[in-house]
Amino acid sequence: MSIDTTTSPAAPARHPRPHDDAPDTAAQFARMAELPAGPERDALRDALVTAWLPMAHRIAGRFRDRGESLEDLRQVAALGLVKAVDRYDPSRGAFESYAVPTITGEVKRHFRDRMWALRVPRRVQELRNKVRVARRDLTQHPGTPEPTVAAIAAHTGLTEEEVATGLEALDSFSTLSLDAEVSSDDDGYSLADTLGETDTSYDVVVDRESAKEGLRHLPERERAILYMRYFEDMTQSRIADRLGISQMHVSRLISRSCARVRAEALGRRTGPA
Repeated sequence: MSIDTTTSPAAPARHPRPHDDAPDTAAQFARMAELPAGPERDALRDALVTAWLPMAHRIAGRFRDRGESLEDLRQVAALGLVKAVDRYDPSRGAFESYAVPTITGEVKRHFRDRMWALRVPRRVQELRNKVRVARRDLTQHPGTPEPTVAAIAAHTGLTEEEVATGLEALDSFSTLSLDAEVSSDDDGYSLADTLGETDTSYDVVVDRESAKEGLRHLPERERAILYMRYFEDMTQSRIADRLGISQMHVSRLISRSCARVRAEALGRRTGPA
């Protein structure tokens, strides 16, 4: 039996949707926009969220393998979907066009605000993501060597300095305990063991270098007095006996000499004694 297509009613044209998880809910959204707050509107809202939940899960899947469980990512994406349903205005275009960036932004904010162990500026986070994607794109084929900074810069359009910043940020996503073992040997050591300590000797070196010029400008006798007092640890009385002057005079010379050296070290030269 043949079918006469010339007399059969034409089949309605079908417009393919971008994804299988994008249901046609235009009528339901238009209806919800007309309903006042109440049980009927809440039920329709829940039905719309349920209908679009597969799309939210698909978006969450794009962010897998970044240190967060897929289930948690789906929860975050679902929250973004709820926000999109509540804020959507049917008169401004298709729901999917509004929901996708809303849900994606919610997931990205989750990573930015909750997942980073170190607080990293948003610009640096964006550089990190671009570098990560570029490294993945450039090493798709087995055996491909790790891309250089120059190669990543050429692929992304970033400068090499920006790429370097993004590479550093790749290691800032999580932190390592100071008690973590960094050696597998029997005499293994922790990360804390590799950290240096404040060395006060550096301050002494700085002070000595700062005082050198001022000491050179002192009269020879005053330099000798300071040397005996601070390097030979002699008392003022012994210095006075050695030089044949009073202890009071030694005290005044020490005070005056120290003041001159200090003033010169600070850039405030005093007049001659």
